Amino acid sequence: MFNVNHPALFWMAGIVILYVLGQSVFFSYKAYKRALELGIERKKLFSIMKGSAVFTIAPAIAIIIGMITLSRFLGLALPWLRLSVVGALTYELPAATTAASVLGISLSEPISLAKAFSVIAWVMTLGSFSGIVIVTFFFPKIEKGLVKIKSKDEKWGNIFMDSLFIGMISAFLGMIFSGVTSGLKGFIPIFVMLFSACLMMIFGYFVKKKNIGWLSNYAMPLSMLGAMIFSIPLSSWIGG
Repeated sequence: MFNVNHPALFWMAGIVILYVLGQSVFFSYKAYKRALELGIERKKLFSIMKGSAVFTIAPAIAIIIGMITLSRFLGLALPWLRLSVVGALTYELPAATTAASVLGISLSEPISLAKAFSVIAWVMTLGSFSGIVIVTFFFPKIEKGLVKIKSKDEKWGNIFMDSLFIGMISAFLGMIFSGVTSGLKGFIPIFVMLFSACLMMIFGYFVKKKNIGWLSNYAMPLSMLGAMIFSIPLSSWIGG
């Protein structure tokens, strides 16, 4: 039987991640060396590195949450790889869920079919490649077009950018509202989303009104954690 946590998968994922970490170390060293050549003090550089390291904690929490969520049915190796390179929970989970639903596979337990695992892995990987290709080959033209729109009418340029963002969010909302026809259980994702939104507004209040600047970096992961915790008693209560 196929094992989503087979050691071979961890070896393959580890090789890719080590390669990416090697690139990070290499370019960090080159950047540090170049900064010294430009006359920037070592003390200031260490201060910048320390601050950057602290502020990576918040995104890391969100990544760990995503890895734990995906590991329930995909094991640890694939989510570890996807979320360590170019993956994001906002894409990986919907992509995996969509592929699994097409295959008619339940995500309540680890996947035991190698073909199903392979299909889900390809969907998650190839989908994320589109962004890399678009940025690499078409971003200059896209950026030029956006600048042209803003130069003609800044107000409509801002509306256009906001519309693109709302369109992206709307694509994910479909999954949240897809189960409303299945009774009260289908509203659980909606209640969890609303609870998370309320937490985000509360954190936003403290950031804006109380000037707690550091909280802005932790608002998203804390909202995610709070919503996940809230979903446990909610699902137990509604599900009986």
